[in-house]
Amino acid sequence: MKAIVIDKYGQPEVLQLKKVKKPTPKDNEVLIKIHATSLNFGDITVRNFKSLTPRTFSMPFIFWLFARIAVGIRKPRIKILGSEFAGEIETIGKDVKRFKAGDAVFGYRGMNMGANAEYLCMPETGAVATKPANMTFEEAASVPYGAITALSLLRHTNIKNGQKVLINGASGSIGSAAVQLAKNHFGAVVTGVCGTPRLEFVKSLGAEKVVDYTKEDITDSAESFDLIFDILGKSAFSQCKKLLNENGNYLLASFKMKQLLQMLWTKITGGKKVICALAPETAEDLNFVKELIEAGKIKSIIDKRFPLEEIVDAHRYFESGQKKGNVIISIR
Repeated sequence: MKAIVIDKYGQPEVLQLKKVKKPTPKDNEVLIKIHATSLNFGDITVRNFKSLTPRTFSMPFIFWLFARIAVGIRKPRIKILGSEFAGEIETIGKDVKRFKAGDAVFGYRGMNMGANAEYLCMPETGAVATKPANMTFEEAASVPYGAITALSLLRHTNIKNGQKVLINGASGSIGSAAVQLAKNHFGAVVTGVCGTPRLEFVKSLGAEKVVDYTKEDITDSAESFDLIFDILGKSAFSQCKKLLNENGNYLLASFKMKQLLQMLWTKITGGKKVICALAPETAEDLNFVKELIEAGKIKSIIDKRFPLEEIVDAHRYFESGQKKGNVIISIR
């Protein structure tokens, strides 16, 4: 089969189109013919992992250490990138009950990756579900990572209908899903923060207000919020605390040891709280995301599509800062 293989860390040019062995499903696995995969922050991170130091990594040192070992110290252990996918099941293992050949599915591979290829195998119990009926393969391929992560993290905050939510980093995979979930599922009033090129994109997701961080410092705002969700950890609790209502929450998708200590302290002292959490990828959450999509509460907006053979250009475009939505790799 065709796949994009990475044998060394570096710039997009390290990605090479090669012929590799087609996988064979185990008894509890399904073999999926991939129609589309997305390009997201995780792909860029793994491709550049050698240049990431504990200081520049977005999580505590111990997470960096485990990730460095898992990804590869001198050269990549993960040879095929791509964590989100949508496609059709070609064959199933003899013990598989949930799926059958011909089923259209979508899913998330996490750090196992492997979706930049014509085929991949997934365990029946993994984060794979039947594709939403109201989405194309390309649209479905852009949803799982951001939606599963945002849903899991937002559940830690006990958002109530009508509460005010600020999402800092509202245009990425997690942020765009968080905007839609906070508004359409939890019933919150959402303010999104992003850069100039993506203002209209975030508005189209349903945010009542959008703030351009290049022109306005949100921490100077006179507004107050019940929840501030910082996706990339670009703000500080000391700055945002004044914007939180009584018993408001400051939620982080990326955090360092300092924020973990703040979480422990605010849990003891009460009042405004820091929340740091990890988001496991589960089939249950993905199936719930599918239901939300089919109910019209989550949509996918595709900015650009690239064929598998042009993945180097796709990575360059993703890193250029121009994207206004999802970048999709089509595999035929």
